[in-house]
Amino acid sequence: MPVRIRLQRHGKKGKPYYWVVAADARSKRDGKFLEKLGSYNPNTNPATIELNIDNSVQWLVNGAQPSDTARRILSYKGVLYKHHLLGGVRKGALTEEQAEAKFNAWVEEKAKAIANKEAGLDKEKAEARAKALEAEKEVNEKRALAAAEALTEDAEAEITEEAIVVTEEAGAEAETTEEAATEEPVAKEAATKEPVAEEAVTEEVVEEAAPVAKEEVVEEAAPVAEEEVAKEAAPAKAEDTAIEGDTEEKPAASEKKK
Repeated sequence: MPVRIRLQRHGKKGKPYYWVVAADARSKRDGKFLEKLGSYNPNTNPATIELNIDNSVQWLVNGAQPSDTARRILSYKGVLYKHHLLGGVRKGALTEEQAEAKFNAWVEEKAKAIANKEAGLDKEKAEARAKALEAEKEVNEKRALAAAEALTEDAEAEITEEAIVVTEEAGAEAETTEEAATEEPVAKEAATKEPVAEEAVTEEVVEEAAPVAKEEVVEEAAPVAEEEVAKEAAPAKAEDTAIEGDTEEKPAASEKKK
């Protein structure tokens, strides 16, 4: 049966990790496998790879065909290189000791390269952190400057408002003093004019009251005169009537004597 060295997916959504397995090519991706050769975690930097090199080389010798991703992983860990050296040993070009020494030298160089890469990544991380700190400091400084400017602007605005209020109050006081200064001569003129007006009013009142008083005196005097005339005329009439009576009665007496 054909055997493939491939990856079997594990982990959770968004953070997968894989097993490197030797399985039947006809089985499902996550189905049964013949042997687990290692694991691959792409979530780290650099990626974490654990692999059983000798068993992987043996499956390659037996004719297993790796997938594209599995081939890159095997090459990264030196499985393909060791398989190539063993082929030279089988052909007699190399001895097992020479092949093992070359492979160990290659592993050391690979480890150094990985260490340098990790150091470079750590340096980049440190630089990124330093840049982030500097940027944060700059932002904080800008915020502090902005806050200080805002405070100074507020203080200046308050000072200007106070100055405006003071100037407005001074202007109001000046206006009141000017109004008072202008009102004083007007009041004096009004005070000088008021007696004249009062005199005119009193004269008009006297003039109006004089004819009224005269008319009232005349009207009051007229009935008094009429009453006196009536009184004087009344006894005169009485005397006249008495005299007339006497004259009329005397002839009657004389007539009786006759």
